[in-house]
Amino acid sequence: MRIFINGVTGLLTLLYPLAVYFGINYLEPRQIAAMLIILLLIRLSASYSGTQWITPLLFAGIGFCGFAIWSNDLVTLRFYPVLVNGVMLLIFSWSLLSPPSLIERLARLQDPNLPPEGIIYTRRVTQAWCVFFIINGSIAFATALWSSFEFWSLYNGLIAYLLMGALLGGEYIIRMRSRKHVR
Repeated sequence: MRIFINGVTGLLTLLYPLAVYFGINYLEPRQIAAMLIILLLIRLSASYSGTQWITPLLFAGIGFCGFAIWSNDLVTLRFYPVLVNGVMLLIFSWSLLSPPSLIERLARLQDPNLPPEGIIYTRRVTQAWCVFFIINGSIAFATALWSSFEFWSLYNGLIAYLLMGALLGGEYIIRMRSRKHVR
C-alpha cells in the first residue's frame, strides 16, 4: 500500500505546475498550496525509512506551502520548482562531501560489491546531477521571475521532465556501453 501511495502522491506532485496553471482559474493560490501540502504530508507519512534523502525535500516543500498559504500570492507558487531543484542539489552535493554518493547508494542496492571503477562512475553521475539541478533550478528561477505564466507551466511541467528523462536515458546508455567493455 505504501508503494501505491508514494507512487500516486509522487505523480500528483510532479503535475504541480500543470495543477497551478489550470487551477488558478478556479482556486486561490492558498488553496492550491493547501492541496500540495496535503499531498506532501501523505507522502511523508507513507515514506520508507530507507529513503531518508526524500525527507528534507518533503519538509522543505511543506514549509514552502505554509509560506504560500500565508502569502496567498500566485508568484510564490511559481517558486516551488526552484525550491525542489535547490533541495535536490543540496542532497546530491552533500552526498559528495559525505560519501558514499547518493548514486552509489542506489547502485549498491543492485550490486552491493560495487568495484572501484563503479564508485568513481557513480560519483561522476552524482556530479552530473548536481550540474543538472544548478542549470534546471536557474531556469526555473528565471521562468518564475520573468516569463509568462504559460511558459513557466510549459517549462516546469513538461520540458524540465523531458530534460531529466534525457539525462536518465543518456546515463543508462553510457552505463550499458561501459559495462560491455568491463566484462
